[in-house]
This record gives sequence, C-alpha cells and structure tokens, in this order.
Amino acid sequence: MKRIHFTAEDLARTRVARTIGVAAETFDSVKLLKDRNTSLAFRRWHVSVRGRLGEQAGPLAALLPKRGPLIDAMSLMGDTASIDEAVDNFMAAPRALMRLELENIDFHPSHRSWARSLMDGDRETRLQVATALRACNSVTVAPYWSRVRSHLNETRAAYAGTMADDGVEQLLTALGSPFVRWRPPVLELAHSHNADIHLNGRGLVIAPTVFSTPQVGLWYPPLDPAKAPTLAVPTLSGTSLDTALWEGAGEFTTQSLDDLLGRTRAAVLRAAVGGCSTTDLARRLNISPATASHHATVLRNAHLVTTRREGKAVLHTVTSLGIALLEQRHPFA
Repeated sequence: MKRIHFTAEDLARTRVARTIGVAAETFDSVKLLKDRNTSLAFRRWHVSVRGRLGEQAGPLAALLPKRGPLIDAMSLMGDTASIDEAVDNFMAAPRALMRLELENIDFHPSHRSWARSLMDGDRETRLQVATALRACNSVTVAPYWSRVRSHLNETRAAYAGTMADDGVEQLLTALGSPFVRWRPPVLELAHSHNADIHLNGRGLVIAPTVFSTPQVGLWYPPLDPAKAPTLAVPTLSGTSLDTALWEGAGEFTTQSLDDLLGRTRAAVLRAAVGGCSTTDLARRLNISPATASHHATVLRNAHLVTTRREGKAVLHTVTSLGIALLEQRHPFA
C-alpha cells in the first residue's frame, strides 16, 4: 500500500487537472489493448481497434514490459492534449530524464541494446518511438479523442465543483474505491509495495484518465522534486457499460466523406490521423509523393490538416476540424 501524507499546506495546494496528457493516454491504451481481460467499459473499443496495430507499435510495446515499473509518459511528454506537442516534448527531453525513466525498466533481452541507444540520446531511436506513438495514437486514441476530452473536462468540472462546495477532503473522500481510501490526513492507495509519501507542502495534482488501468497511479516529476506529484484517477468503472465514448468513432470509411472530398483526398485525411509523412501517405495509398503532397496541401488550405517539418520529413496531422468531419458530426455543435 502507498500512503500519501497531507499537511494543511498540502491540502491548500491540491488542485485538479484536465488530463494526464494524450501521450500517457496512448501508452495506457496500448497496454490496455495487450490485456486480454478487458473490462466491460472497454469491450466495444477493444473490438474496434483489435488487430489494427502491427509492427508499427513495436517501439511502444518495448517500453511496456509485462512486469516491473513502466515509463512515465507524462514526465517525458507532458500533459498536453496535442500529439504534436507531445512528440516535440519527447524529442527535446533531457538525456538525464530519459535515463531516469528507462534505467529501471525490465526490458526484454532483445530490446536492451535498443533501449541503451534511447537512454544515450540517439535521435534515430527517439524518432522510432515518436513514429510509433503517432501510429498507435491514430488507431487507439485519436478517433475517440474529442469525446474522451469532453468526458475528462466534465469529470474535472465535477472534481472542481466538489472542492469549491465542500473542500479538498471531500474530494479525496469521493475518490474512494477498492483502490483508494481517505483516512485523514493520509490517502491510501492499493499497491503491491509499501511506501510512505510525504508531500511536504507540494500539494497534489488530481488528474482524471480514461485508458489507465482501474488502479490509481501516482507519478512524480523526477527532475523537479519541488513539483507536486500527479494522482491519475481512472474514470471508467470496470463493470460499467460506458460505451458512449466509442459510439460512431473509428468508422471512417463512409461514402459521404468520399463524395464530399473525393476518394483519394478522403483517404489522405484518414491516413493523417495521428500524423503521417508525405512519403508514408504515398506508400500507404499507393500514389506518388507529388500527388500525396498536393492533396495534403488542399486539406491544409481547408484547415483539415496541419503540416510541419521534422528533420527531413514533412508530417501532416488532422486538425480538430478534420476529426469532426471524420466523425460525421457538425464541428460547431
């Protein structure tokens, strides 16, 4: 069990956040997809995305060992809701932070040499992880992200309302589940190892999550011990049929979209969910790079994709307006 010890100053400095970040949610979604015992809340999502991740997920899977500690994606990539910003944060992460996050991970023997390159700051290895993150995000999270963000915002608003009306201790009490219990002045978290965590005036950040496991997680900023740790609180019950988040998403092959944009241009838009280079677009869709670039430019001019350069590659990513169009809903509703 982990025991988080609060002082009056810690209670005063406790706050709620909107999300643990799209990168952390993506890592958690890949881990969840590997779990054969998917809860009822994710059954429909699991069926929708199962089998759609291939070798492209390899670098992320290597960072998710079956046992032992896991990578803290939030520390490496931030709590941003933008996959582009998350990738930028990862590429710019200090080597010392990368080493701290990876040195205790129980890598498979076949991945250890690759992991050493990652810890040593090798840019090509980081790009492999960044590419895998975009690819996995495009399948497991991006199609549902607008609904997920709305759900997280509503949860945060409920947390903030409880704090405003009844105080921080009432919120800590309301978090009660089989995995967490408030026994003033200590918050107890179910865990396989015993530990006492003293906040020492830093306070606590409480962040709702969707794709995390049912167990509450506690994450520390490893290079900034004066910064408050984050308590990641899952928001979907393991026995709940919370399927509204998955309704109508992931079904991007609609005739109406092809009629509106043209078949090739619609295919480019779908392929750019989560980020895709011009070369990858051409290869995936069996078109020339010049044709891929032309269609991406038209979509960019229509504010359906954004384009940015990363090294020698030109990456295209679907905007929120593009996601709304793919989901077949009015973007201003």
